Amino acid sequence: MQNLIILESHAKVKTIKKYLGKGYEVMASMGHIRDLPKSVFGVDVEHDFTPEYVDMPKKEEIIENLKKSAKKYDRIYLATDPDREGEAIAWHLADILGLSLEEENRIAFNEITKGSVLKGLENPRRVNLDLFNAQQARRILDRIVGYKLSPFLWKKVRKGLSAGRVQSVAVRIIVDRENEIKAFIPREYWTIDALLEDINSSIKFTAKFYGKDGKKIEISDGDTAKKILDSIDGKDFIVANVKESARKRTPAPPFTTSTLQQEASRKLGFQSSRTMRVAQQLYEGVDLKELGDMGLITYMRTDSLRISDEARTAAAEYINQRYGKDYLPAKPNVYKSRAGAQEAHEAIRPTEPSIIPLSVKDNLTADQYKVYKLVWERFIASQMANAMLDTKTVDIASGDYTFRASGYTIKHRGFLVLYEESKDEKEDKNTELPPLKKGEILKLHKVAPIQHFTEPPPRYTEASLIKALEEKGIGRPSTYSPTISTIIDRGYIERENKSLVPTALADVITQLMRKHFENIVDLAFTAKMEDSLDLVETGKQNWIEILRGFYTDFDVTLKKAEKNMEGERMKIPEEETDEICNKCGKPMVIKTGRFGKFMACTGFPECKNTFDIDKTGAKKTADTSNAGKDGNNGQGDGKNENQEEQEIKEKCEKCGKDMAMKTGRFGKFLACMGYPKCKFTKPVVGGTEGICPVCAGKIYARKSKKGKTYYSCENYSTCKFWIWDEPQKEKCPQCQATLFLKKGKQKKTYCAKEGCGYEAVSTE
Repeated sequence: MQNLIILESHAKVKTIKKYLGKGYEVMASMGHIRDLPKSVFGVDVEHDFTPEYVDMPKKEEIIENLKKSAKKYDRIYLATDPDREGEAIAWHLADILGLSLEEENRIAFNEITKGSVLKGLENPRRVNLDLFNAQQARRILDRIVGYKLSPFLWKKVRKGLSAGRVQSVAVRIIVDRENEIKAFIPREYWTIDALLEDINSSIKFTAKFYGKDGKKIEISDGDTAKKILDSIDGKDFIVANVKESARKRTPAPPFTTSTLQQEASRKLGFQSSRTMRVAQQLYEGVDLKELGDMGLITYMRTDSLRISDEARTAAAEYINQRYGKDYLPAKPNVYKSRAGAQEAHEAIRPTEPSIIPLSVKDNLTADQYKVYKLVWERFIASQMANAMLDTKTVDIASGDYTFRASGYTIKHRGFLVLYEESKDEKEDKNTELPPLKKGEILKLHKVAPIQHFTEPPPRYTEASLIKALEEKGIGRPSTYSPTISTIIDRGYIERENKSLVPTALADVITQLMRKHFENIVDLAFTAKMEDSLDLVETGKQNWIEILRGFYTDFDVTLKKAEKNMEGERMKIPEEETDEICNKCGKPMVIKTGRFGKFMACTGFPECKNTFDIDKTGAKKTADTSNAGKDGNNGQGDGKNENQEEQEIKEKCEKCGKDMAMKTGRFGKFLACMGYPKCKFTKPVVGGTEGICPVCAGKIYARKSKKGKTYYSCENYSTCKFWIWDEPQKEKCPQCQATLFLKKGKQKKTYCAKEGCGYEAVSTE
C-alpha cells in the first residue's frame, strides 16, 4: 500500500520521510493554502456567516501538485500542526483533495521524533470539526473587525491604518500605561540605613529603619528623618530579636509559549518573533550528525503545562545520574495549567532530555543553541527538588526606634544548581548576616538618611506585555508574537531600547475606539470572546451563534459612529522641535506618515521641505516628490526613496543624464537625476545575479543600510522576493530555478521555489 503524508512545513519532510521509509511519500502544503479573499469581504452575513474561501495567491502550483499526487496513493494522511490552525489547514486539504471527513486520516504529533511519528500513524482520527470551527470563527471574527473597521479609520484618521480584535486591545493597554506614567505625581519618602558590625565576627551588614513599637513607619519628609536621627544620636544599637526559619523555593514550571517568549526576552534579549522563529526550527528538526535529523523540542505553540510520563521519567533518570537522589523531589512535580488550556498538548520541553545542550552545540546556530539550552534547563529544573533556604530576620533597637536586617543562606540548592527564573521586578539582594544573639551590642559605622521619590509604573516590554495579555485572557499563544509585530509595523508602537512606547497615532486611535467602539478595546469583553471561542473548540457552543451575537451589536455601533462622526476627521498631533527650516527659516514639526515619523516645515504649502527621521532621531535630507500623496497636509510620508543624494560619475542608461546615489527603504541605489520623467534605477553593487524563483525576474545584489549584501528581485514591489543567501550559477536539477548557497558549518545549495524542496551539500 502506498501512503501519502501531507505536512504543513517543508522543513519536516526530510526528517519524517527518513523515519517512515518505503511505502510513504511526504509532501508539504507550505502553510495555509486557502483563506478569505483579500479584495472583498468574503463572508455572507445573511446566510449564517458562510465564508468564501479562495486558493491563496502563489499556492496554485502547490495545490495542483498535491491534487496530482493524491491520485497516485492508496491512503492519504493529513499531518498538519497539532493546533487550531493546523486543524483548519487539514480541513481545507481534505476539501480540496476530495477526502471524506468521516475517514480517519488526520494524524498529529507533538514532537518530531521517530517514536512520536510512528505513534501518530498508529492512531489516526477524523478531522476535528470543533477545532476547525473554533479557528474558522476566530478568522471570520477578525475579518469582520478588520474589514469593516479599518476603512472607517481611513476616513476619520489616515489611510493605511488597521484595526484588529486583539491588536487594538494591546495598543490600548500600552496607551493606558503611558497615560498612567504621564499622570503620575512623584511622592517624596525617606529611608535610613545603618551600617553595623558584629564585634565577634567582624562582619559588617546594613540594617534599614523599620519603625517604632513593632509598627512600621513611613518617613515622608526630611524633617521627620532628621527627628529620628536626632533621637538615636549617641544611642547604642542592640539586637532586640532574632527570628530564624526555613523557607523553600519551588522550581518554575516548564515553558508555555508565553513564558518562553518572556524568558527569552529577559535572559537573551530576544524579540518574541525571533524566539518563535528559532523555536520553530528546533521543533521541525535539525541535523545532529551522529543522531541524524530530529526535532529537539516539542510543539512550541501551547498553553499547557502537562508533561508525559516518559519525559518525566527520562528527566528523573538524568537528574539522579548527574546530581544524585538529593536533587529529586519525593514525588514527581506536576504543574496545573490555567483554565482553558489545551491539555492535548504538552508543555514545551526537550524531546529527548538525555540530549544535553553542550553535546549538540556544534550542530546548532548560536540562536538555536541559546533557545534549546533555555528550554532544556527550564524543563530539567522543573523536575528537580525544591531549594531550601535558612532565613534570618534581626530587629535592632536604637532608642525608641527599630531597624531591621534580613538575609538568608542556601541550605540545599535543589533546582537552583541548574536554573533560576528571571523576574521583571527587581529583587532585594541577599545580605549575609553574622550569628547574632539577643542583647548583643553592635558597632555603628555610619547612619545615613536617603531621599527617594516614588516612581511611575514601568513601560511595557515585550515580556511584560505578553504576560499582561495572558493574565487578562487576551489572545492565545499563537497570537502574541504577530500582534506585537503588527502594532509596531503599523506605527502604533515604537521600541525605545526594550520598552514599548505608544506614538501619537496610537493615542488618537485609542481615543476614537474608546469613544465609539468601547467593546472592541474593552479587556473584559475581548477576554470573554476568547473564552467563547474556547467553548466552540470543546463543542459546548455554536460558532454561528457567537458571530451573530457579535455582529448584530457591532453593525449598529459602526453605523452610529459613522453618523456621529460625519464630516469629522481626527488630527494626529504634531510634535514641536527646535529645528528651523533650512529653506524658509520657519519652525519644523514632527509629523506621522504611513511609514513613520518625518520632519516637516510649518510653512506648508508655500514651503514643502521635509526631512526623514531615522530610528536614532537623526534627520536625513529628503525631497518633496511625494507631496500631497498621503493625507498629511500634502507633505509626504517621511519615507521617500530620494534621500541622501550623492552625485557619481555615471550616466543613465535610458536618457543619458547623470546618476546619483540615493538611500531608500532597502538601502542604497543609483537613480537617474531626470526623475520624475526618467525613473531608471539600478542596484549599487553587482549586476544580474540570477532568476527570481517567484516571478522569473532578474535578481540584483544590493546593500542594506548596515552595508550587508542581500539579493532581491527587480520586481520586488509586486513579488516581494529577497534573500540573504547568495545565488549560484548552477540551476536546480528538479525545476531549473536558480540555486542559493546557505553558509554555515556545512554549506548547502538549495532551491527557493515553493514546492520544490531540492537541497544538496555544497562541494566548494
